[in-house]
Amino acid sequence: MSKNQSYKPTEAELEILQVLWQHGPSTVRFVHDVLSETKDAGYTTTLKLMQIMAEKGILEADKTSKSHVFKPLLSEETTQRRLLDRFLDTTFRGSASKLVLQALGSQRTSKEEIDEIRNLLDKLEGGNS
Repeated sequence: MSKNQSYKPTEAELEILQVLWQHGPSTVRFVHDVLSETKDAGYTTTLKLMQIMAEKGILEADKTSKSHVFKPLLSEETTQRRLLDRFLDTTFRGSASKLVLQALGSQRTSKEEIDEIRNLLDKLEGGNS
């Protein structure tokens, strides 16, 4: 798994990973059915993409049964962190404050979300929460 330490999945790969992170190890049929709820994709496309992801070391296929069961080899948290770091660097020149100000200024933020953000800031500053 060391070769995928810095791997950043494509959008299509990320959609497959999100299904597997949410539902756990799954067959191609299951992943395809979930993806088909929101997008028009052929079964063979999903199958081929998952096979390629297995070749890349992103997924692992359990081939002990007739229907292969795939599981992700990338954790959701690590992948989110890498994608956010890349987005932060390329879009906001590495400035977390610009990202937060843009996010808070572009949509309505609930009191609960603001309280949650305030608690996180207190923890980051070493304050009591």
